[in-house]
Amino acid sequence: MKKETLLEIILGTIGGLVFAIGMCMCLIPEWDMLKLGIVVSIVGIVILLCIIPIYRKEHPKKVNNKKTDWGLVLTWVIGVVGALIMGFGMSKILVDTPDKMDLIIGMITGVVGLLICVLNYPIYAYLKSNKN
Repeated sequence: MKKETLLEIILGTIGGLVFAIGMCMCLIPEWDMLKLGIVVSIVGIVILLCIIPIYRKEHPKKVNNKKTDWGLVLTWVIGVVGALIMGFGMSKILVDTPDKMDLIIGMITGVVGLLICVLNYPIYAYLKSNKN
């Protein structure tokens, strides 16, 4: 493993953790640390942005004459939508004191989002097989 790759991994991990802690400080009202959380989040973003020059030095831009794989783009979009739907279901369940309706809606939307994510690969395989 190259030194630059290890540095990218370390900076990505530390930056991601610092950013996540800062966001928790901002978004958890019991902590009452909004202003400090904003500062910590910005520090995390700056650490993550430090990866860009290292990455560009290690991975120079390649000439890409390939056409865009729209099946892959569609797969990414479906995956993101599925994850968002599943996250909505989780948030409906994980509120302070959910009532029965919140639990039912949360479980149904969570399962639907999970199914969308699980069926994502077969959709991509089908699109790829029809392409050839």
